[in-house]
Amino acid sequence: MSTPFYVSPEQLIKDRADFARKGIARGRSVVVLGAEAGIVLVAENPSTALRKIAEIYDRIGFAAVGKYNEFEQLRQAGVRYADLRGYSYDRTDVSARGLTNAYAQTLAGVFTTESKPLEVELVVAELGAQQAADQLYRISYDGSVADESDWVSIGGGTERIAQLLSAEWSPGLSLPQAVALGRKALGASREGTVEVDSLEVALLDRAAPGRRTFRRIGHAELAQLLAPERGEPGPQDEQAGEQPE
Repeated sequence: MSTPFYVSPEQLIKDRADFARKGIARGRSVVVLGAEAGIVLVAENPSTALRKIAEIYDRIGFAAVGKYNEFEQLRQAGVRYADLRGYSYDRTDVSARGLTNAYAQTLAGVFTTESKPLEVELVVAELGAQQAADQLYRISYDGSVADESDWVSIGGGTERIAQLLSAEWSPGLSLPQAVALGRKALGASREGTVEVDSLEVALLDRAAPGRRTFRRIGHAELAQLLAPERGEPGPQDEQAGEQPE
């Protein structure tokens, strides 16, 4: 009878962590920023069909990097969790903290018991009545949770993104300023400029009239928001420029 191959628990955990980190680092980054208008979610994503940013519940948003099929399953599970809790109890009982705990337990369970960890990193954001009440949670592949206050970045190149945001983020950013800063941060992660067509942007809108606050910002609106930052005229400015004096 052959002796089974032995791997120490420390080495096994290290190998799983290295495997997950490498997979996540290959993904394009996501930045989530607190702003006066709400919580701004900005991702580098050239696809128009596969989303990295989504709505979970009334005031709760979701962002992810890594393997799409894995974080999409987690997104769907989060929506089911929120819907069931809101239906069984009350809509106000659905919170980012509770959803984060559920995600953390799922990721930790897979990381410790399965042969392959999930190659994902998540952000769960909850909009507050005021910017100081916003909640941002980053959940790693092993189930560890970080409670962020102002901004959070996930994916590849997070060190350069963190340096830029630490230097340039400030409370009370307007929506155009927050979007422009998010785009700049994503560009810093790859030492270039991210084209508008390659951006996926959404907002948890503090001024939304109903319970649901999540809305996507399309490329036309995005171009308008970024026009001052680029020093280029928006569509309305171009039309105005075509009129005779």
